[in-house]
Amino acid sequence: MILDLSETVGGLGDAIRQLPPESTQQAVGLPSLFLLVALGALVPVVPTGAIVSTAAVVAFHQTSPLSLLFVFLVSSFAAFLGDVALYWLGQRGVRSKNGSRWLAALRDRAAPERVEQAGRKLTEHGVTVLVLSRLVPAGRIPVMLACLMAGMRMRDFVRGDVPACLAWSATYGVIGIVGGSLFPEPWQGVVAAIALTVLLSGAPALWRKVRHPRHAG
Repeated sequence: MILDLSETVGGLGDAIRQLPPESTQQAVGLPSLFLLVALGALVPVVPTGAIVSTAAVVAFHQTSPLSLLFVFLVSSFAAFLGDVALYWLGQRGVRSKNGSRWLAALRDRAAPERVEQAGRKLTEHGVTVLVLSRLVPAGRIPVMLACLMAGMRMRDFVRGDVPACLAWSATYGVIGIVGGSLFPEPWQGVVAAIALTVLLSGAPALWRKVRHPRHAG
């Protein structure tokens, strides 16, 4: 297994070292970043945080100072569009007598107690909860469901989601910058950024299991 992992990391390093010039990377990489992040917002199984961090690592090692800005703007806009589209589909499901597969999929991805907790916080703090929902691992879907159940209007959701997407993109971009600054080779920074992203994503669930082992079981 260790041999397989070393071969995978080595292959990743070879691929990144053979990247095309910066102009070609931006022409291909930024649309790919947009599509992957927007898809990840609609289908919450794509590791969008790791994708943004990886793009930030590559941009950090480029000579153009605008590369990081482009990554930030594209990922923020893609996340926002994906969130708005998913919320619109959820609203259609709430208004429909038979619901919708999108609303059902959202409910399947959030524990009822977490949705209830998000609903209480939404009542206490309003749209501010939306900003934090994207920064807390696995917090976006429960808060979005709580907004749908509370009948939040689209314009109110948008008002909270804009700063949420900006803060989310900036956070994972910083993770990529940190990973890129620690190592001389871009592929090393990519591995470090992905590892840090996975660690941050899994830390809350691990902490809950440590604190409440019986409940987790």
